[in-house]
Amino acid sequence: MSEPMYPLTCEYAHGGPLIEGLLRATPADFQVDEVLGFEPSGEGEHEYLQLRKTGLNTAQLAKDIARLASVKPMDVGYAGLKDRHAVTTQWFSVYRPKGDAIDWSQLESEQVEVLQASRHQQKLRRGQHAANQFRLKLSDCTGDFDSLEQRFKQIETQGVPNYFGPQRFGFGGGNLAAAQRLLVDKQPVRNRQLRGLYISAARSYLFNQVLRARIEESSWLNIEDGDVASDVDTNKPTGPLWGRGRLASGQRIGELETTIIEKFDDWCHGLEHAGLKQERRPLCLPVTELTWSRHPQTDDRSTIEVAFSLPVGGYATSVIREFGNYREPDRSNPAHKNN
Repeated sequence: MSEPMYPLTCEYAHGGPLIEGLLRATPADFQVDEVLGFEPSGEGEHEYLQLRKTGLNTAQLAKDIARLASVKPMDVGYAGLKDRHAVTTQWFSVYRPKGDAIDWSQLESEQVEVLQASRHQQKLRRGQHAANQFRLKLSDCTGDFDSLEQRFKQIETQGVPNYFGPQRFGFGGGNLAAAQRLLVDKQPVRNRQLRGLYISAARSYLFNQVLRARIEESSWLNIEDGDVASDVDTNKPTGPLWGRGRLASGQRIGELETTIIEKFDDWCHGLEHAGLKQERRPLCLPVTELTWSRHPQTDDRSTIEVAFSLPVGGYATSVIREFGNYREPDRSNPAHKNN
């Protein structure tokens, strides 16, 4: 049986890309700083580490921390996964109620820098941080530079569609094909992390389909009949993250969501049996503290630098796509393997 195809194209909210350019020519071109939102108290059973990493994924760094601390991987907490092909700062917690002090500088390498260490009472949990701040550089850009200022004003004023980014779905949508095998064909996945990844991909894809429909009808920013408002901004609508329980929306929006979700009925049953509960996610992603600058390279090519802040769960790629098409280096090429 051939694998089903899952289109990953999504509607634009602000008129489509104005420029094209290269993203992540080097890791320093994609910088992310995690905003914890609170200060470690300085005492407690958990050691808190703020680290800067380059070209390293979060899960691998967490394993390195566990190994140095001689604890189980489950005793290391972090608030969110951060991009590998980037320079990122983030916090980790390590459960160490007692024991000799650890020289955390042993973690340091060309890829890791220890910024600070403290203590706190609770383990750091996923999604516990307040926000992420991004500083991005697109090089070798061409296109309509004169219209960028107006586009960035639109983005900061209205926000962007809160799509789950393409990285959630794997190369060529491979995570969705794997979700089909897991949820529908009942092929078991023993690796717990991979299983969670595939389930999350399917759930995210369903949300994106609802959001896409709301953009097509120009209602993604407005509360409509039957909408469920966001807890954060009661003037903004939400979409479903599928799981057990009754669909929270009703009336026209409930009918719209049901019509879209019914196309993936087998996935829905699989998600329900996976133990997930119905949740909601805002359709609009607010973009704050946005600044940008243009640096000409040649007569028709420029580098665009842009910085902004996003709440937890927001994808920087969802912002970029609203002003520019981007390409990334071919990392199958040995010249780019460490980038």
